Amino acid sequence: MDSRTSLPLLFDDKVSEGGGTQNNISQNNISQNNISQNNISQDKISETKTAELQKLALKVDACKKCLLCNDRKNAVLGEGAISPELLIVGEAPGFFEDQQKRPFVGRSGKLLDHLIETCLNMKREDLYIANVVKCRPKDNRTPTKIEINSCLVYLNKQVELLNPKLILTLGNTAFRALVDTDLGITKARNNLYSYRNITLVPTFHPSAALRGGKSVVDLMEVDFKKVRSILG
Repeated sequence: MDSRTSLPLLFDDKVSEGGGTQNNISQNNISQNNISQNNISQDKISETKTAELQKLALKVDACKKCLLCNDRKNAVLGEGAISPELLIVGEAPGFFEDQQKRPFVGRSGKLLDHLIETCLNMKREDLYIANVVKCRPKDNRTPTKIEINSCLVYLNKQVELLNPKLILTLGNTAFRALVDTDLGITKARNNLYSYRNITLVPTFHPSAALRGGKSVVDLMEVDFKKVRSILG
C-alpha cells in the first residue's frame, strides 16, 4: 500500500476503541516530527551562517582596500553567537586585538565583559562583538573616513548574516559610521536610532570610561541596562 494513503487514518477516531487515544498519539507524533524538522532547519541555517562568516573572514584577511593592511598583524572580523539578539560594534582593533585576532581583549575588553555580565546578564558567547574597521590603525589613532568606508561593506555583511534585534555602538566613530549625524555620544546616548531597520543604541567607548573614570562607567551602565530592557 502506498504510505500516503494511510495518512488520513491518523486522524480517524474510529481506528481504535480508545476513542481519541489513537488520534492524540498521532497528533503527538506529528508535533514531534514538526519539532524535529524545525531543529533540522535551524541547524541548517546555523551551518549556512557559519560558512558565510568563515568566507567573510577569509575576505577580510586578504583585504587590501586601504593602507591599514600594511601594518596589521591580523585582521579582526569579530566573534560571538551566530544568531545573536545583540550586536556590539566598536571602532577598530587595538594592539592586543591585532595580536590575538579577537575584538576587545585589552583593558577596554575587560570593562566591556564586566558590563555585559553585570548589566545584560549575558556572556560574550551570547552576543556578537565586531568593529567598524577590521585592521588596527597605527598607534591606535582614529580611523579615517576612507578607511571606514572601505571596511563598512564587511560590517554590513555581518549585520545581514547575524540579523540581530539590536545594535549597540561604542564611541563616536562607530556611532557616526552607522548614523548620519555630527552628534557626539554625550548628546546622542539619550535617544534610539536605526541602522538597516535595526534599533541602534549608542554609548561611550570603554576606553573613554577608562580615561573618564566612574562617572562615565555609570553612564555606560545606564545605557547597557536600557539595552537589556529593550531586549526583554
